Amino acid sequence: MTVTPQTDEARPGDALVRAGGVVFIVGAVATLATMAPLFLDIDPFPSYAWAVCMLMGVGFAVSAAGVLRSASAQRRAAKASQGS
Repeated sequence: MTVTPQTDEARPGDALVRAGGVVFIVGAVATLATMAPLFLDIDPFPSYAWAVCMLMGVGFAVSAAGVLRSASAQRRAAKASQGS
């Protein structure tokens, strides 16, 4: 078993994971903002504000796609190194 040194170069899927994290955080903040009127006894936000909360799921899906892309790239690299 060989251990490869860690480098700071971007790997496949890293950008998707970062972008998914940002989208997830935006969705989480939107969820907190839309839930606040329920506890503060003020008028609720319109329905399109609730739609922004769906960004949490979108961000999670984008991050998961990045993880899967990274895993498949590592698998291909491992097969290539064993084949040669």
